[in-house]
Amino acid sequence: MKISIGNDHAGPDYKKAIVKMLEEKGHQVTNHGTDTTDSVDYPDFGHPVAQDVENGNADFGIVICGSGNGINMTVNKHQGIRSALCWTKEISALARQHNNANIISIPARFTSIPQAVEMVDTFLNTAFEGGRHANRVDKIACS
Repeated sequence: MKISIGNDHAGPDYKKAIVKMLEEKGHQVTNHGTDTTDSVDYPDFGHPVAQDVENGNADFGIVICGSGNGINMTVNKHQGIRSALCWTKEISALARQHNNANIISIPARFTSIPQAVEMVDTFLNTAFEGGRHANRVDKIACS
């Protein structure tokens, strides 16, 4: 599976742990995030992830910032993106099952690194249920 990841200054350690897990499982990872804690602007790292997913260069995306909100808002500006802000593995599963989310947004200042790794693993291994949820997901996009 191809995964695109991006993070601001709140997420380098989260990204490193997530990328390690993904690569150990044989996934191909494209890193658009910063590797330092020097202050940066999260949109600069979120837009490339959204573009990768939109263009089919990645199957899924992962974005990380302090609250998870700013980078989540950024990627959701892209028409083909359904990004979900998640803070538990249960929410990450529901984001896939019910919303067919294709990007997970992680709040680095409100989750632990092991929790974030677990959420990503759950997200990537949970299928969209379709059915009644498909009609709802189809209504999300604006023309």
